[in-house]
Amino acid sequence: AERPRPLALEDMPVPEPRADAVRVRVRACGVCHTELDEIEGRTPPSALPRVLGHQIVGVIDAVGSNARGVDIGQRVGVGWIYGACGVCALCASGHENLCARFEATGRDVDGGYAEFMVVPAAFTCPIPDVLTDGEAAPLLCAGAIGYRSLALTELRDGEPLGLTGFGASGHLVLAMAKRLFPTTRVYVFARSDTERAFALELGAAWAGDTNARPPQTLAAIIDTTPAWRPVVRALECLAPAGRLVVNAIRKEDADKGALLDLDYATHLWREKTIRSVANVTRADVRRCLELAAATGLRPTYATYPLEAANEALADLKRGSSRGAKVLTLD
Repeated sequence: AERPRPLALEDMPVPEPRADAVRVRVRACGVCHTELDEIEGRTPPSALPRVLGHQIVGVIDAVGSNARGVDIGQRVGVGWIYGACGVCALCASGHENLCARFEATGRDVDGGYAEFMVVPAAFTCPIPDVLTDGEAAPLLCAGAIGYRSLALTELRDGEPLGLTGFGASGHLVLAMAKRLFPTTRVYVFARSDTERAFALELGAAWAGDTNARPPQTLAAIIDTTPAWRPVVRALECLAPAGRLVVNAIRKEDADKGALLDLDYATHLWREKTIRSVANVTRADVRRCLELAAATGLRPTYATYPLEAANEALADLKRGSSRGAKVLTLD
């Protein structure tokens, strides 16, 4: 059957940056499951048409009159966080990801599936020289949200960690965990043989199906799947006082009946914690990039030309390749 083609390739005017913004000539843009959430209506764009894409690496080629701390020719990244008010209590306390005026790149404003995009200068992130464009792109969301998820587990070195789902974010969380918690054993739950083999190749202690039980109960689990059933299964695998961190913007409604399987004694008792992840901060993005640069962490990814964005999204939905996917612009 012919693959669906939800995105159209169109000629658009080259955007001009406002006073506090810069224009970025895009060189690479990661492909994220959130784009499927936008297309399929779980987190729809605020207006249509919309240029998707929020894992953007490029070079600044125009600077607004009031933009500070940036230069033409500078290589920068743009992640999911496009803007926040900067003055509310949440922003002031380091939680700009929860700001009521949070704007998402590629959802609330045009993103990086394009040759050019504009962004407030303050919401760009310098890209370390040791990272290529393709290596840096997945770190701007899959990596950054994975970094935040790992921090929210409050994991201590040596505590066993579980990962449900093993796509772009999961494979980066495994790599981060091995660097930050060297004696922690990581257990991966994934639906496909390819994903499970990939996890073992990258150093997971065990890999099993979503419904399998690991050899021990786990101190923390990070869920990166679009479905509810893995959440229920993860709760069954948590140790007393275990922490489940759900890294998803939306869950698929078709699977919501799985929540009816929750049993208090089995899934929630003994002080288990469920915590969601909402967006990222600029600090998450920068710390993730710094960690990768300092430790040699590099994503596994496949590249597609910009005009093959529909094919990249179809492959992402099918789970047909390992790691991340990146659109490239020559």
